[in-house]
Amino acid sequence: MSNDQTIALYHPVLYSIAIKMVGSLEDAQDIVQDTFLKWLTIDQEKIKNTKSYLIKTVTNKCINHLNALKNKKNDFLDTLNPGSLFEKYKESDFAKFDLENEISEALVTLHKKLEPLEKAIFILREVFNFDYEDLQDIFDKKKENCRQLLCRAKDKLSQESKKVKIEFNDHTHFLEGFIGACTSGKLSDFVSSLVNEIPFRFNKTK
Repeated sequence: MSNDQTIALYHPVLYSIAIKMVGSLEDAQDIVQDTFLKWLTIDQEKIKNTKSYLIKTVTNKCINHLNALKNKKNDFLDTLNPGSLFEKYKESDFAKFDLENEISEALVTLHKKLEPLEKAIFILREVFNFDYEDLQDIFDKKKENCRQLLCRAKDKLSQESKKVKIEFNDHTHFLEGFIGACTSGKLSDFVSSLVNEIPFRFNKTK
């Protein structure tokens, strides 16, 4: 069997494995391509089972890819520096109004109307003024995709709805994290909580 025939035969199954593991069409295609490039550079006569070799290779590449993304996000979160983003919050006297009720109601509305990824992008962009480049690094989403998600979130929030009712268990913890981020600059922990709310495979989709 020629190299071209082997690639044509096994490409569908390798691509299927890659897309299921990484959840991104673009990344899956790159991983499969790298797998075949590696296969073309080795002594193929030493491979007893070509299909098993290719499947093992693409699986390992997917795992390495996911680990690299996770490490990249952790490194980014560790280096976050709120800087001047929090000055306007520090200058505000939160004691002048019922902070818990006002912010709690707003966060519950976000939780009820938005998907986790939409909520995370909306809060970081609209409240903390994150650049789209930062959002791209945190969520591994293209900048244009982040803009679309923000627009979708705004559309959902603009729709009329009945007053929401607080029902989710982690609301108090989330509220404390939000206020802590606004007042003390502990942004890394809060961003981590937003990222952890997002289903991993959904988070990987471009």
